[in-house]
Amino acid sequence: MKSLFKKTIYLLPVAMLLFACGGKGTKKETTTEVVNTSKTKQLDIEKPQLTFGFIKLTDMAPLAIAKEKGFFEDEGLFVSVEAQSNWKNVLDRVIDGQLDGSHMLAGQPIAAGAGFGRQAKLVTPFSMDLNGNGITVSNDVWSKMKPNVPADSDGKPIHPIKADALKPVITEYKNSGKAFKMGMVFPVSTHNYEIRYWLAAAGINPGMYSADNIQGQIDAEVLLSVTPPPQMPATLEAGTIYGYCVGEPWNQQAVAKGIGVPVVTNYDIWKNNPEKVFVMTKKFVEENPNTAIAVTKALIRAGQWLDTPGNRAEAVKILSMPQYVGADEAVLANSMTGTFEFEKGDKRAMPDFNVFYRYNATYPFYSDAVWFLTQMRRWGQIPETKPAAWYAEKAKDIYRPDIWKKAAKLLVAEGKIPATDIPTT
Repeated sequence: MKSLFKKTIYLLPVAMLLFACGGKGTKKETTTEVVNTSKTKQLDIEKPQLTFGFIKLTDMAPLAIAKEKGFFEDEGLFVSVEAQSNWKNVLDRVIDGQLDGSHMLAGQPIAAGAGFGRQAKLVTPFSMDLNGNGITVSNDVWSKMKPNVPADSDGKPIHPIKADALKPVITEYKNSGKAFKMGMVFPVSTHNYEIRYWLAAAGINPGMYSADNIQGQIDAEVLLSVTPPPQMPATLEAGTIYGYCVGEPWNQQAVAKGIGVPVVTNYDIWKNNPEKVFVMTKKFVEENPNTAIAVTKALIRAGQWLDTPGNRAEAVKILSMPQYVGADEAVLANSMTGTFEFEKGDKRAMPDFNVFYRYNATYPFYSDAVWFLTQMRRWGQIPETKPAAWYAEKAKDIYRPDIWKKAAKLLVAEGKIPATDIPTT
């Protein structure tokens, strides 16, 4: 097998395609001020009664806010929002029609259309957030990592922390006969690709996928396995895994329980990276086009509300409700209100850890979809080389900025967002 780190020829056309699709490098700050309070103009809704799914993570917030602040009702929608047990269940229930739509990993609709895992025609008209993930290790692993981490003049670790500090710990575990095991939430999750990138940048092989090895552990120095997000802290505490990559509040929960230490966030790995999306089937969107636009309108408003200064404290209270994330307010606030706690007591300013509207966060960029496809190819989930045109076609099949733009233009006409918040790429 070729080296994990060897550059392959397909990367060049893909990189050119990413540029052509419009990356995030030139994205401007978007406003979070509501222009005025003009009345919502309701569309002719084909299906007003809807059921949406989510996993208990802070980045499901747009769904909770759209419901609790009445944005769905403003559009003539009556929405039930239901927690799901794991990401596979989310995918299956949307495909099977048990859910009309759901909070979903960005890689899930893309993989479903690209030949990896269960196949289906899914679309996303709305990106739910940027950033929001972290990599946490157990206290034992951190105690061995910390001497390898540079410190500032106050003796505090200098962030971001590279996986170079973890490499000798992995060797120590290996020499003692222990495989080094870490968790991530799903094979096509941002978390899987982020932890792989972080490890690989330090020369640590996180393994490859193949048709015969769907665990992605070929030649792996770190064994990555799937654990549902809410179960990460308990799995770490039980010693089943020694670290994990997950969204909030499950990194902060490890800090609160005193069982682990977050060492890096995905904001430090890739600034303003796309995270979750809202997904419906292509069939649903074709049969209920006005409903899809109305849902997108409500979610855009929710994202804007979340990024309006002064609203995060209320958002934390809403998310702490048992029907949503159900975590303690203090744990949620640790990452939702502009800070992030690493070691216990080492709380640092991180105003962009959770972004729901700024930097065009809600817009489904084709370039985001292409990035996920390249990661699937990089790690062997897509086994064959594909031409650049294939990446572009798949992105356009799944990401639907046309629906987003219809929704956004209606919000502009209603005076709810400024026209300058609509991307021109």
